[in-house]
Amino acid sequence: MEKLTLIKVGGKIVEEPDTLQQLLRDFSSIEGHKVLVHGGGRSATKIASQLGIESQMVNGRRITDAEMLKVVTMVYGGLVNKNIVAGLQSLQVNALGLTGADMNIMHSDKRPVKDVDYGFVGDVKEVNADVLASLIQQGIVPVLAPLTHDKQGHMLNTNADTIAGEAAKALAKYFDVTLMFCFEKKGVLLNENDDESVIPEIDRASFLKYVAEGIIQGGMIPKLENAFQAIDAGVKEVIITQASEIHKHTGTRVH
Repeated sequence: MEKLTLIKVGGKIVEEPDTLQQLLRDFSSIEGHKVLVHGGGRSATKIASQLGIESQMVNGRRITDAEMLKVVTMVYGGLVNKNIVAGLQSLQVNALGLTGADMNIMHSDKRPVKDVDYGFVGDVKEVNADVLASLIQQGIVPVLAPLTHDKQGHMLNTNADTIAGEAAKALAKYFDVTLMFCFEKKGVLLNENDDESVIPEIDRASFLKYVAEGIIQGGMIPKLENAFQAIDAGVKEVIITQASEIHKHTGTRVH
């Protein structure tokens, strides 16, 4: 099977011109097939406030009402996505910006209302991996925005980590997939105050041990749970690292 590297980067990296340029250079130097998934939350918050729309967050997750849905569709699917695509084209990477609605590559259901009504937020139901794989095999580099659709004519705001994980799982039938989640640290840390204390490898047993000992906590727990789900679904390896390290394959390897 041919190799595919699927990289998810947070909004912070792609929203600042300097870090975006560095990311695109590093990404363009990755050999073989590749896919980029991006966030863009800060830009959405900023542009919403310029338009007089208030951002509501619950536990770090955005409430997406009808007005905010317009903003995230414009910002994620337009501004942030097309800046990345144009930057990659300048580096001779033949990128194609996509939301989940384009060619129906990712269909979601609107999240049911339980304790919180998140509004127009999607939980991914299916990925049209055949279409994605055929684009990739033609030498096209998909750049996926964190937006899906419900097949009823509505766009849905969807977590970028989820999009990366679901795309990686679906593409594992066609490629040897390495999934890389980029965040601000060099990997999963043994000591959160020591940036050099990267745990090089984590399997299920060590993960449970680190959680029990309180070494791995907070938002890192769902990140790693997502990683293990991806491995279970056939993804070859998941790497958690800094965006500046993506071409080196350093960081924490989950297997």
